[in-house]
Amino acid sequence: MRLSTGLIIGSLAGLAPTTWAPAQGVLMVREVSVDMAHAMVQAALERCRKDKFKVAIAVVGRDGHLLALLREDGANQHTVELATRKAYTSRVFRQTSREFSQRLIDNPQSAGLRDTTGVLASIGGLPIKVGDEVIGGIGVSGAPGGQNDEACAQAGLAKVADQLK
Repeated sequence: MRLSTGLIIGSLAGLAPTTWAPAQGVLMVREVSVDMAHAMVQAALERCRKDKFKVAIAVVGRDGHLLALLREDGANQHTVELATRKAYTSRVFRQTSREFSQRLIDNPQSAGLRDTTGVLASIGGLPIKVGDEVIGGIGVSGAPGGQNDEACAQAGLAKVADQLK
């Protein structure tokens, strides 16, 4: 007896979980545009300048790649790497870098996540979201205390909040 490929695939499809559906053509995804990324880093920089913080601000897109980066005059060189890693952490783990840090503290079994390339367990990174969908991350480094980095990143998000609805 010979079975047709369609019959086999149809039968196997019945075994697949109902919550998963394969892509059926072109995928449409939301992305952070370069203009939006620039608006966010500029707004975050302005917020940090008000308090005379010398910082770097980074925005990464959906794929985790860098879209925009600013380093304030006089900011330490390491702030560039740290801001980028905070933004990446928030994108990849779909949570603030503060929440990620706490996750490692609360759940020692998650400690291996700390070794993920590009990740940083430090306060100052925020996910960029449209609803519950994370489409990027913004990170700030260089202000005294992570809460100040986070406040500057929040100012960057606030600048484009109307576009993220």
